Amino acid sequence: MRFVFAIVAFIAAAVMIGLGIAQRTVFLEPDRVSMSAELSGGEADFIVIEPEALAAHPGKQTITVSGSPKVFLSYGRSSDVEAWLGDTPYVSVGYDTEAGELTNEIIVTKPVADSNPTAPVAPPVEGAAETAVAPTPDGSDLWLDEFTDDLVLTTTIDVPEDISVLVSANGGGELPSRVKIDWPLDNATPWAGPLIVGGAIVFLIGIALVIAGFVNHRRMRGPRRNQPGGTRGKLPSAPKPGRTQVGSRRAIGRAKRIAIVPFLVIPALALSACSADYWPSFDQQAAPETTAPATPLATPGPTDEPVDDTPKAQPAVTVPQMERIMRRVAVFATDVDASRDATAAAERFTGPALEARTANYAIRGSLPDHPVPTPIPASPLTLTLPQQATGWPRTVLTIAKNSDDPTIAPNALVLVQETPRDNYKILYAISLAPDADVPEVAPASIGAPPISPEFKGLVMPTGQVAAAYADVLMKGEASEFFPMFDPEGDTLIQQLGPAGQKAINDGLQDTVDATYSNAVGDSPTIALATNDAGALVSVSIEQTENVVPNDGGTIGFKPGAAAALSGFTGKSAKGVQRVIGIQLLFYVPGVGNESEDQIRLLGWSESLIGASEVP
Repeated sequence: MRFVFAIVAFIAAAVMIGLGIAQRTVFLEPDRVSMSAELSGGEADFIVIEPEALAAHPGKQTITVSGSPKVFLSYGRSSDVEAWLGDTPYVSVGYDTEAGELTNEIIVTKPVADSNPTAPVAPPVEGAAETAVAPTPDGSDLWLDEFTDDLVLTTTIDVPEDISVLVSANGGGELPSRVKIDWPLDNATPWAGPLIVGGAIVFLIGIALVIAGFVNHRRMRGPRRNQPGGTRGKLPSAPKPGRTQVGSRRAIGRAKRIAIVPFLVIPALALSACSADYWPSFDQQAAPETTAPATPLATPGPTDEPVDDTPKAQPAVTVPQMERIMRRVAVFATDVDASRDATAAAERFTGPALEARTANYAIRGSLPDHPVPTPIPASPLTLTLPQQATGWPRTVLTIAKNSDDPTIAPNALVLVQETPRDNYKILYAISLAPDADVPEVAPASIGAPPISPEFKGLVMPTGQVAAAYADVLMKGEASEFFPMFDPEGDTLIQQLGPAGQKAINDGLQDTVDATYSNAVGDSPTIALATNDAGALVSVSIEQTENVVPNDGGTIGFKPGAAAALSGFTGKSAKGVQRVIGIQLLFYVPGVGNESEDQIRLLGWSESLIGASEVP
């Protein structure tokens, strides 16, 4: 019977292992579904893969683009992609739900009101007609990510709704002609592992039964104790082994060799079934299938509610997008600070931040030992507060720490993007005060609405903050606005206020007099709402110091930064002047905020931005 059971075990093991292997081979379903579109760009210079095409099937999207010497691919919010394109024609890759295939057509969009209508043009070539060159999307701050490759580009993304993919040759010649999208399919075989391993166990049982059968057979064929007949005193001679016994011993030897086979086969089968796709999962319940279609199945009819075409406000950037922007800005700032190229600096700086760096570069041209500007840190970003925007310009306030040098105060940076095709530029670069208590703000996924300069819901309209603080710096406690500002932690007023001005005057010669004046800077006031109905307000002030001789004599600059910046090496009877640029970040509480009713200075940066003979 042992041999019978062994045969049954071998058959069962073969069936189980065969079924398990078949599930991973001949019966294995595809691991992905693919759709492709052959494109003919015509006059178009871009391809846009629409959200409905990306969402044609669930899961991550693996996009392969080919047919061009150089392929560029980026993705961003659909509204941002459309705004960047403006009125530039493009090939739209969509999805036909009825046919179950990708579609493509050339689209000419209306220009966005806030977009830059001017596209870069190729330099004129002698003897050739001037032809416009498509703008390059490479390096735009609008994209969440971007990729470039030669001939064929393949990348996997996992994007939610309202995301579009932009494809171009990026100056590489002909527009890519083929787009393929792959989505993963669940082709797991949860019973392959149990079948293979179970079959191996049954096979082992069959081997054990065979060995047990041969052992039992040998015992049954062995000598017996009570031998009939024979002569007393003589031991019976051992019978010569017959062919049957010899065959049995050989069979046992073969059985022993066969017993070694499972120890070679079983590990191989076990290794082949070690993947998670081979086994059922019991640690989590399967998610129910969604009933929501990937794309709308029907368009609204006449009886449906009217569609609101008004653009909805959305945060200007996402956190990953801002981190990506800051990495670029940090590298750019390091390079341009080292090269002292003021023209190049204008690509990423504007307003007071650009004025401060331009002056610093000019000073260092004559005084190489003069300190470089405060570095722009790339990370970590401890706060990202984008403006809720429907168009352009857009504003973002971020606070970045210097991970390389913790002794440097965190920087509060206000960045502005004027048009969709412009990159973000730093408008304000402000060092936070040591004990700055920044109020809670909305998460970056929501953003903050901008506050109008005339808004009356704050203890002071944001449009008046700069002028009021300029008066406080000028008059100190004598200013009518002094009670509205919290003096705690405000050391700036000690440096540039009446006390600081008096200290400078005391150090001057008796033959000269110094006068001071403060004026609001030309840069815009940036105000973003906080969670407690207050606002974070960024402004600039310019303080002018005039030193004039009072005895009819002349005066000039002492050797130093002012002399290097002015280039004025002589002496003048009219006197000399210095201009200090001050960038400020305030917290302005809302009306009725019982916990705070004073404006709090959170940070500032000051730098010499002008020096000359008194006009």
